[in-house]
Amino acid sequence: MFKSFLRNESGAQVMEYALIIAVISILLVVELQPLVTDTNLSDLVDLVRTCLGGVNCG
Repeated sequence: MFKSFLRNESGAQVMEYALIIAVISILLVVELQPLVTDTNLSDLVDLVRTCLGGVNCG
């Protein structure tokens, strides 16, 4: 019974996806931190809206 439990890998894909999502989330938080601390959150939302609108966002 214990050997079959060790060979069961049905939850492995879920853990891999969870780890990928966690790493991406941490990277996003680290990269977006200067934007949030330097400006208000509403300014960040406006910047994203401008950039997605096709206007040069610099």
